[in-house]
Amino acid sequence: MTDKVRSSKRQRELLNFVDTFIQGHGYGPSYREIMRALGYKSVSTVAVHIDGLMAKGYLQKRDRSARSLEVVTTHFDDVPTKKGPSPAQEKWLINAVNDKFNSFENTRSPEALDELYVLVGALKVLGLNGAHVSMKARLVDYLKTQSKT
Repeated sequence: MTDKVRSSKRQRELLNFVDTFIQGHGYGPSYREIMRALGYKSVSTVAVHIDGLMAKGYLQKRDRSARSLEVVTTHFDDVPTKKGPSPAQEKWLINAVNDKFNSFENTRSPEALDELYVLVGALKVLGLNGAHVSMKARLVDYLKTQSKT
């Protein structure tokens, strides 16, 4: 657990160093310059931290050339995080899919069936697996009863 805190602190130091270096020189620092300035023991440690900052959206490389680092943001709160819907949004979406099922059972239109497929798929994409499984089962049950008639 302390590694995560230490890593985050070191990444912030690296990000601030890169930002300051670019402002002073007009180009990004080399990995060796970062290593020396921040007291890292190897260039690979610098690479690990830079890869982490790139994955999180704080840094980017213009191209594959040396000194191509660019700072996207220095504020750790500015980078949007990927997170799923809130519990209220989950409830709303599940209720919307349920309402669409009820509406479909009254109209039986092909367009409404297509919308149901999309909505049930959206549940899975959003990570609402329990709701996805139950709504998919409901859709499959409907399709089975239709094939018998």
